[in-house]
Amino acid sequence: EVQLVESGGGSVQTGGSLRLSCTASEYVHSMGWFRQAPGREREGVAAIYTISGNALYADSMKDRFTISQDNAKRTLYLQMNNLKPEDTAIYYCAANWEGSWSQPAGANWGQGTQVTVFS
Repeated sequence: EVQLVESGGGSVQTGGSLRLSCTASEYVHSMGWFRQAPGREREGVAAIYTISGNALYADSMKDRFTISQDNAKRTLYLQMNNLKPEDTAIYYCAANWEGSWSQPAGANWGQGTQVTVFS
């Protein structure tokens, strides 16, 4: 089973930036970021397909977040700019799902990293 290790979370003031990283233990065909805020359902943030490099975003985040990958390092990144308090959540990395990225069936998941945005 693929192991995913996330890093880069933390606390930041409104308007600040953070970059999350997720490293996979082996090759994966897809990777993505998801988040879950307290009392809310998990939602997709962005995803990228390893071979094509095609990136997909949730509409509400594509103007502020950028997903990228370093295939040689098997590492996924999420650059988050102009952060808002509503971005506060645990951010999870996922890989190798089947079907649509917004419903990542059968995915491998990381342990999550906390992002807190304070005003």
